[in-house]
Amino acid sequence: MASQVDTHQAADGASLVDGGPTVTVLWLNAGLSCDGDSVALTAATQPAVEDLLSGVLPGQAKVVFHWPLLAWDSGTDFLDPFFAAERGEIDPYVLVVEGSVPNEEITPDGAYWAAFGNDPETGQPRRTTEWIDRLAPNAWAVMAVGTCATYGGIPAMAGNPTGAMGVPDHLGWGWRSTAGIPIVCVPGCPTHPDTLAETFLYLLMQAAGNAPMIPLDDALRPGWLFDATVHEGCDRGGYYEQGEFAARYGHPECIVKQGCWGPIVRCNVPKRGWMNGVGGCPNVGGICIGCTMPGFPDKFMPFMDEPPGGKLSSAITRTYGITIRRLRDFTRDAMDEEPPWRQRGRELLTGYLPEW
Repeated sequence: MASQVDTHQAADGASLVDGGPTVTVLWLNAGLSCDGDSVALTAATQPAVEDLLSGVLPGQAKVVFHWPLLAWDSGTDFLDPFFAAERGEIDPYVLVVEGSVPNEEITPDGAYWAAFGNDPETGQPRRTTEWIDRLAPNAWAVMAVGTCATYGGIPAMAGNPTGAMGVPDHLGWGWRSTAGIPIVCVPGCPTHPDTLAETFLYLLMQAAGNAPMIPLDDALRPGWLFDATVHEGCDRGGYYEQGEFAARYGHPECIVKQGCWGPIVRCNVPKRGWMNGVGGCPNVGGICIGCTMPGFPDKFMPFMDEPPGGKLSSAITRTYGITIRRLRDFTRDAMDEEPPWRQRGRELLTGYLPEW
């Protein structure tokens, strides 16, 4: 989105980030992917893309997006900021990579798996890997959005011909930006809209000096967004505890036996909902297939089969769940009746002792 927000104005017209940096976002969606993460971001509501661009959120740095999905410039006009950043004329900037990174070392001369625009010197398509190698060294931060960019995703599964990998595999898991920030990975197939938008907001707050170093887990995911499992936020979790499992799709009970990996997958979709708090895989009856995890998809296949260990854990849960359900049924029945003194008559049965 080739659009610049020159000032951040509060309701009274005062600048929220006086003299702060303007962060340029260079979005490289030329990896091996479907652009689903770009599409997902347009659905964000907390915050929305419009909020980030218009500066209504106090404390964030000003921002300019150069994003192919919504750009009105095309061709060399759109690529100008990328070349300017390469020449060192833009600072600070965030490099966003969408899509897995192919292994171009296995391609013959003149061939490529993925490219983005043309090289002005040769007139030939410039490989995506070359863009990453040229822009990453001077980037204030590098973001990998979507599971393809973070860990390789579906294009990197066993048997693929491209040698695809994630950005951390290409640059190195110990890579650091000019600001000392590790690669920020926001996985998901596609990534959750609000999770991605909130990560952008955090980095903009950090750029403005209003947030500490972004906290990342061992898989380089924002820690506060991926610290809980799907199961811990799932509205079907109570059924699991009681040993009640769906016999087929469409039933309201826990869907672990239908192939859901929720108990071990780090993802906030069930708790947050998918769009504006509504939806999310298990919330609407879909199993979790582990798309936010580095081992996706290979380690989670075949889909729709009960996960390893699921038979044992569900059998144990079913056994004690019967006891729990019976105890809760007893308690519920007792709590589902009114106290006996709530009735008409000449005698007060509440236990109140009048003073007259």
